[in-house]
Amino acid sequence: MKIVYSYYVLDIVHKGHLVMMKNSKAIAGEDGKLIVGILTDEAVMEKKPKPVISLEERMDLADAIKHVDVVVAQETYSPLPNIMKIKPDVLMESPSHEEEETEKARKFMESIGGRVIILPYFPSQSSTNIKNSINKNKEEL
Repeated sequence: MKIVYSYYVLDIVHKGHLVMMKNSKAIAGEDGKLIVGILTDEAVMEKKPKPVISLEERMDLADAIKHVDVVVAQETYSPLPNIMKIKPDVLMESPSHEEEETEKARKFMESIGGRVIILPYFPSQSSTNIKNSINKNKEEL
């Protein structure tokens, strides 16, 4: 059974998230498991503003997505502590994440016989861009 780990803030759920989860589950295969990490508020605030939606709600949203088998909290922005515990076969990454952190995760994954897959990032499907658009529309009212 192949285990795939993918992680998100999931403050705003958009098609980019769904595409990543769908592809991640496809890599896991029918008999595999997709484990989704949802960043805690503290983890998010290492790099971004505090999420509007609570961790519990964001985890519930992830759990409701058909491609997801297991949802776990991710206590740091980096997935490294979680992947060290879970030891997945595959870590899904985004090119929007810091290259240095991705490289640390890659080294760990290789040490356990796993690998990192970086899927394309769709800037048009960015939570930050969606939030900025909402704020801009509010200002124009």
